[in-house]
Amino acid sequence: MRVTNLDMDAVRSFVAGIDAGSFARAADRLGRSTSAVSAQLKKLEEQTGTELVRRSGRGLALTDGGELFLSYARRLLSLNDEAIGAVRSPELEGWIRLGIQEDFGETLLPRVLGRFARAHPRVRVEGRIARNGELKEKIGSGQLDLALAWDDGSAAPGQRIAALPLCWLTAAEQEPAWQAGRDEPLPLAALEAPCLLRTIACTHLDRQGIAWRIAFVSPSLGGLWAATAAGLGIALRTPLGRPPTVRVLDPAAHGLPSLPSLGLCLLRSGASENRIADHLDAILRQALQDMLPAEWSRSS
Repeated sequence: MRVTNLDMDAVRSFVAGIDAGSFARAADRLGRSTSAVSAQLKKLEEQTGTELVRRSGRGLALTDGGELFLSYARRLLSLNDEAIGAVRSPELEGWIRLGIQEDFGETLLPRVLGRFARAHPRVRVEGRIARNGELKEKIGSGQLDLALAWDDGSAAPGQRIAALPLCWLTAAEQEPAWQAGRDEPLPLAALEAPCLLRTIACTHLDRQGIAWRIAFVSPSLGGLWAATAAGLGIALRTPLGRPPTVRVLDPAAHGLPSLPSLGLCLLRSGASENRIADHLDAILRQALQDMLPAEWSRSS
């Protein structure tokens, strides 16, 4: 049987087109003409022997084959880039200090550390899982080289890399701890202040005229999930890392305020050029793109 070797440039254009929502936008990002990117897609469909995308209104939609191929395409690109990074920079050694939100501790951190360690085995990573305020403070003081933090409105151009939806959360197997129209305040489960998401929750409840009380406070995300799953209160968080014991509430159906998206930023210290940080930065961005839905990965 003849072995087919996929064109990696075509694979990259395909993924870029899906992430951008159109191959015209992908062409701009890749610095190529739209016709060239379209030709690559056609070549990729010939190589795979299946139609990958179809027109859907003004945008694009994946076929069943395209949806299956997309997951493989992301893995192929990730391994390709990891391999190139490893052989081109075997001399990298030293250490790097990374700070990350607790929300990403179990979902993102293992894959990032694994990829980075394989590519740069002589670099030591010092990781810190911390709250937003601490991460920003340590970036400002130079105690961290990179940090993945929520955008509190102060992000500079280029720092914001994703926008995650916010949602109201309650116990999966119980009725919500609060019902609209009842003469009682909404019990809120939250992290200890200062907390950006706690502030957002209180602000939106106040704007809608909903009385609230702090029913449970935790210093950790694990404690917050446990309290919410036990029905002690309603929490506000992103869906990222949500355990199966907690479910998302439809705001309209439960009389709760609609919520905005929350920006995610990749912050770097103001130190001089850091090649190790450059490589970890690239791996973090790629891992987030692989993990998050395409609509979340766009910062606009």
